[in-house]
Amino acid sequence: MKNLCAALAATALCLSTALAQNVPAPTVAAKSWLLLDATSGQVLGSQEPNARTEPASLTKLMTAYLSFAAIKDKKLDLNQMINVSVRAWKVDPTSSKMFIDPATPVTVRDLLYGLIVQSGNDASVALAEAVAGSEDSFVVLMNREAERMGLKSTHFSNSHGLPSPDNYSTAQDLSILVSNLIADYPDFYKIYSTREFTYNRITQPNRNRLLWLDPTVDGVKTGHTQGAGYCLISSAKRPNGGSDRRLISVVMGAASDQSRAQESQKLLNWGFQNFDTVKLYAKGQPVTTPEVWKGSQNQVKIGFTRDTFVTVPRGMADKMKPVLERKDPLVAPIPQHSRIGTLKMMVDGKLLAELPVVALEQVNQASIFGRAWDSVRLWVK
Repeated sequence: MKNLCAALAATALCLSTALAQNVPAPTVAAKSWLLLDATSGQVLGSQEPNARTEPASLTKLMTAYLSFAAIKDKKLDLNQMINVSVRAWKVDPTSSKMFIDPATPVTVRDLLYGLIVQSGNDASVALAEAVAGSEDSFVVLMNREAERMGLKSTHFSNSHGLPSPDNYSTAQDLSILVSNLIADYPDFYKIYSTREFTYNRITQPNRNRLLWLDPTVDGVKTGHTQGAGYCLISSAKRPNGGSDRRLISVVMGAASDQSRAQESQKLLNWGFQNFDTVKLYAKGQPVTTPEVWKGSQNQVKIGFTRDTFVTVPRGMADKMKPVLERKDPLVAPIPQHSRIGTLKMMVDGKLLAELPVVALEQVNQASIFGRAWDSVRLWVK
């Protein structure tokens, strides 16, 4: 989980401008947007991705993430009955609700469906209180988690996303949050594809229209307030060679419910039709084995700690050329997973992506005699 957070925050790679010009981005009717290939971690296109905006109910993605974490850590149980507070029951009566009641305890499982499918603001508060004791304490956890994920332009002031000047985020940050939610909690993520949910004899549909329009879409979340406009984070998984490939579209500030769905579908189709995602190296596969000085061994295997993919405009995969840059000489001791250099993927002399390369094994220092001999060799070299 932590490795993915760091990778997405620190290496949220973009296609180089020169290469992106080969595949012009569509015109998107939204204040800001971003399309992320979750498989490679590359941004395929964007407009104002770092513009601060009101996230509305997209805030509930963090509420869900922390609720999933609490269940995983056995602080909550899906079948656990939760007493509904007056504060949760009274949350803005004009906003979206799942209609829980202080007179009737509700299971954590139902609250999750109420949060995700029905976008219930009352469910948000009830889960926040169940996880942290109070919504205020939960908000502290939300902001702590946002910092850990590297969401540099995000701040939360409540668990549901009702308007507040201290509740803000960006398309870039929200794409990272969603990527982590999908990767860290795949079993819970399946809830986001649920089309409707009934609670208290009231059936409400999922507001994500794409669940009915595109069978490859399996989430994620809508949001709307007067200040935010109509927002939608959508995700689809389609075949890519012998495996699946996932894209995440973030559309912020569209003019209507119909528009946010249309623009999101446009982005997903553009990404799948115009780009290929290629697996470069498997986790632990050596890229090369350079020489080591003053070490207990003469070479070190270097590569990646996870399967590594890169996304290229369609038809350019065969033109990719790797260029490895590292700081030589490599002198022991070398800790395992320490950064050794950078692998640059080039296409027609243009930079496509930069990927950090690490030591796949630890190399200890040689004996005093071995170090002395290599010192002489280095001096001569």
